[in-house]
Amino acid sequence: MGNTTFKGPVRSINGFDSIAVNSTTGAETTKFSVDASGNATVTGTLAVTGATTITGAVKAKRSVVKTWEAAGAISETLSIADSGAIVLIHGTLDNVITLPAAATATEGAYFDFLVTTAVGSGKTTTIVIPTVTGSTFLAQTQLAAGTASNPVITNAGDTFTFVAGSGIGSRCRITCITAITGGKQVWMASSVGTPISTVG
Repeated sequence: MGNTTFKGPVRSINGFDSIAVNSTTGAETTKFSVDASGNATVTGTLAVTGATTITGAVKAKRSVVKTWEAAGAISETLSIADSGAIVLIHGTLDNVITLPAAATATEGAYFDFLVTTAVGSGKTTTIVIPTVTGSTFLAQTQLAAGTASNPVITNAGDTFTFVAGSGIGSRCRITCITAITGGKQVWMASSVGTPISTVG
């Protein structure tokens, strides 16, 4: 069927569906739907050009990544699809968390890391940038309830570490500010914890 053009509004009493049909199986998939009450459901990316006015509550929630909350030494890589997530950390054993590679990292992507079980004696949880010359954290690390004896430290390096003894509630937000495909990454890091986290 060819295209049909209407000059006036297209009206439907019981909603509207836009579908895709699998060319092999004939299976139908709804991509965009408006029900009889005016509620819209979109599968895929919704692109809006121009001003957007929203009346009513906007409901959203963040994802929680529990890969490193298991009681074991875990070395895995975060997905850029998890940007905005809260990453929980069980610190009994050594953990390594690798940030997404520059090929998939996106400027503005961020993660919040939270220690839910204290980092064990002689153990660490490290957050690392994939090895590319020039990649670095620009970090400000602080002891909880920082005072003259609990300083704020500004430093740079490619590895952020929750050190041995880091207590429950120690946390860090890491945000990508530069991502060059196949090249360097720069991540901003801001942390609060006891004892103070390190970057090197």
